[in-house]
Amino acid sequence: MPAKVEKDALTGTETTGHEWDGIKELNTPLPKWWLYTFYATILFSVVWWILYPAWPSLTGYTKGILGSNQRLEIEQRLAEARARQQVWLDRIAAKSPAEIKADPDLARFAMVGGAAAFGTNCAPCHGAGGAGQGFFPALVDDEWIWGGTLEEIEYSIRHGIRNADDPEARASAMPAFGTDGILDRGQIRDVTQFVLSLSGRASDPAAAERGAPLYAENCASCHGERGEGMAALGAPRLDDAIWLYGGTAQEIEAQIWRPRLGVMPPWQGRLTDETIKMLTVYVHGLGGGQ
Repeated sequence: MPAKVEKDALTGTETTGHEWDGIKELNTPLPKWWLYTFYATILFSVVWWILYPAWPSLTGYTKGILGSNQRLEIEQRLAEARARQQVWLDRIAAKSPAEIKADPDLARFAMVGGAAAFGTNCAPCHGAGGAGQGFFPALVDDEWIWGGTLEEIEYSIRHGIRNADDPEARASAMPAFGTDGILDRGQIRDVTQFVLSLSGRASDPAAAERGAPLYAENCASCHGERGEGMAALGAPRLDDAIWLYGGTAQEIEAQIWRPRLGVMPPWQGRLTDETIKMLTVYVHGLGGGQ
């Protein structure tokens, strides 16, 4: 005997017979357009599985009758891009950084390539865009410990600073005037005041006066008589407001007592010659190149 059909009193729609807390479920079928769309998507997926790679297997995956492979297509596009770039890279390989910078087209290519290489290899220490961070120097100002010409920048990139991997690495060592017993604590405080006086910041003129002969005897041979620095020795200027390890009296005193000496790896052998040249042009063009 067929079940009795019940209709909702309010809407007149048949119910399914299900009821929860007095709420009856209406027997309202999905719209046909929705069902047809749903069936079409199922059919589309089956066609897609047949045409393109889809299902994994123990030995690989289904290839699809079209044999499409996005990875191979990307590799092909990358190969084409490298081929287009190679024309420019060959020109860069044949020129010096100065010649590259003098050629507007090559300079633009080098700046773009150098920026990409800098972001990957140099920014973790020198900061995004060469802004510097922590005890890693900024490359956007006009203060260069080892010189900021194209040739000097290229040498620093190629060989690095105070590393054991390259016998031609730039190297200099500031004596530990305190821990090595060269100067006592009072003398170091006096030298600190003299160093501060070079930029007009001494707080104890008498101490600065006592520190002048100590500076002349122990520091001037590298940093210059008036703190002008000496790039050939990697001795920074002391007469400006740019300080790698801090410019307060306490920080300067600590550096004299036991100096911190930064290390930079050599990039020659890790990066191609073309990349090093592009990096050189890019770093020089950040705004502080000499």
